[in-house]
Amino acid sequence: MRRARLGAAAPLVAGAPAGGRLRLAAMSSTARLAQPLPTDHDAPLHYEQQYLDLMRHIWTHGHERVDRTGVGTRSILGATMRFDLANDAIPLLTTKRVFWKVAVREMLWFLSGETNIRPLVAQGVHIWTDWPLDRYRRETGEGVSMEEFEARILADDDFARDWGDLGPVYGKQWVDWDRYVPAPDAGEGLYRRAEQGHNQIAALVDGIRNNPGSRRLLFTGWNVDQLDRMALPPCHMTYQFHVADGRLNGLLFQRSCDLGIGFPFNIFGLALLTRMLALQCDLEAGEIVWQGGDVHLYLNHAHLVEEQLARTPAGAPKLRILRRPETIFDHVIEDFLVEDYAPQPSIAAPIAV
Repeated sequence: MRRARLGAAAPLVAGAPAGGRLRLAAMSSTARLAQPLPTDHDAPLHYEQQYLDLMRHIWTHGHERVDRTGVGTRSILGATMRFDLANDAIPLLTTKRVFWKVAVREMLWFLSGETNIRPLVAQGVHIWTDWPLDRYRRETGEGVSMEEFEARILADDDFARDWGDLGPVYGKQWVDWDRYVPAPDAGEGLYRRAEQGHNQIAALVDGIRNNPGSRRLLFTGWNVDQLDRMALPPCHMTYQFHVADGRLNGLLFQRSCDLGIGFPFNIFGLALLTRMLALQCDLEAGEIVWQGGDVHLYLNHAHLVEEQLARTPAGAPKLRILRRPETIFDHVIEDFLVEDYAPQPSIAAPIAV
């Protein structure tokens, strides 16, 4: 069987490359998955091909479902992709441009524990604005534009506090998960919230360094008690890590994946975080494994799907981390550089809020 570059597994879904015959691999209630049989071709599959095959499979065979947003999706349950990070490889999509600096800025925002969009907007990052803007329009009846809303977020501290916060989303749970300590002064058996919550990322770094054989090297954003206070419950919800042969491997379970818009950022984020952790722990980066729960394409993304599937992936971009700060929390955007990335043009598509 032809091997995928970046260590990617052979395509898990229908849509074998030219010259390949299909073999049914597994049956589910949603769709048949297929793998290509061996061929005489020697050229390796591009790491992105497994993503394009999954996109084609969902668009062709996915179940049409009514979803929370009202837009509608084609969806399957369960998918897996693997990518090798050796030699600074990074799984950026090449069939459309992924704005990787936006993804890095978002990751640094998560690691800061921040939950207000103001720091992102100040850096020209708009990917989280739709949710507080939608709430503002619904609750005030004011049809303000995104540009006007973001200008007020930057200019008015009170407005930013009242309308820019997303609730206890990702960063809050990653580095400041609420914990409670005894409060004997308040009464026997009573507790109060500690000033500093659980820092799952700091604990993870310590665990990788000092107990690399642990099967508890993970963190999650799925705080059941606080889901109803979040603008959006975590989609990329649980990360787990594994040390073997001097390499750090990372796995992400993503309960809900917008394959057209969200996945390109999510897989880059998993690779980025794995690289950052490996650097802090004196390890090489190994492979990353992405597992999707409800993996879907929105029905109003037909133009995106058709255009992207008509393109051929090419290239092998590299991610360089130029500095090792004292802690993983001290990185700045200038620490990161992507080389050899020559993607095809971006494809615009609406976000379902």
